[in-house]
Amino acid sequence: METKKKGEWCEITVPAKWNGISIESLLKVEWELPKKLLHQLRMEKGVTVNGEQRRWNELLKEGDKFQVHMFMEEEYGVEPEYGELHVVYEDDHVLIVNKPEKMDTHPAEKGGTGTLANLVAFHFQMQGLETKVRHIHRLDKDTTGGVVFAKHRIAGAIMDRLLMERKIKRTYAALVEGKVKKKKGTIDAAIGRDRHHATRRRVSPKGDEAITYYKVEKYFKKHNTTFVTLQLETGRTHQIRVHMSHNGNPLVGDVLYGGQTTYMSGQALHAMKINFLHPITKEEIEIDVPFPTKLNNIMKEFQRENV
Repeated sequence: METKKKGEWCEITVPAKWNGISIESLLKVEWELPKKLLHQLRMEKGVTVNGEQRRWNELLKEGDKFQVHMFMEEEYGVEPEYGELHVVYEDDHVLIVNKPEKMDTHPAEKGGTGTLANLVAFHFQMQGLETKVRHIHRLDKDTTGGVVFAKHRIAGAIMDRLLMERKIKRTYAALVEGKVKKKKGTIDAAIGRDRHHATRRRVSPKGDEAITYYKVEKYFKKHNTTFVTLQLETGRTHQIRVHMSHNGNPLVGDVLYGGQTTYMSGQALHAMKINFLHPITKEEIEIDVPFPTKLNNIMKEFQRENV
């Protein structure tokens, strides 16, 4: 699907699949925009077809130029800060970056710096883009890998809904201690706060539902560690770390949940793949996120010695 950024407007050439649907259906049914955003678009006359205001019950035709007021100037919400940012995917609507270890996704308080969100704000600033930094999900400080940001309010609203509906699929890679008994399995164990520790979580019947799917990729016998890939049905704080520890296989380097720091400090956990339907074009997006050097080197070393 062809989309073009024209100042604060996005122009979409109406494809065959949208032929004969009304403007209202496109916004309400195709994009499933929240009522508040629909109201804003109506009030600001934020939709035109072929450059003209149209009633929202009018039907679109293939080849029409459908224009939406998407790219409004907004404050970043965080301080722009120079630093190296590894972009793995970007268009006018979505940004996906590879978060390094020892970095929070966003500041804990107003004016905070040193986070991924600050680097994204600087990245936007260098593009001449003034828009709120909208992270769609987070990663723990020491977890590396893909984090999705929306570049405007409409993409943000749609991506937030996709996440809530569990339609943004994230695949994680982890190096865990010991041999994982089953080749693949499901860990279905509710997670709650640990009363005895401020930041730790634990498996608790009174906690929130938490479901993790895992698959064993490789067992490194000499180092008694297992490389697993995982997907989450739910997105609880520290979910993979808690579940694998509960399974008897804490993550390598994850001291908080019983892991040893023999091979690395900080948990060996990486968000390696992200799948979702593009918020605007509805095309399938699948992004592989390169492993960090440290984890990559450890895996290579284990593989070499696994004879």
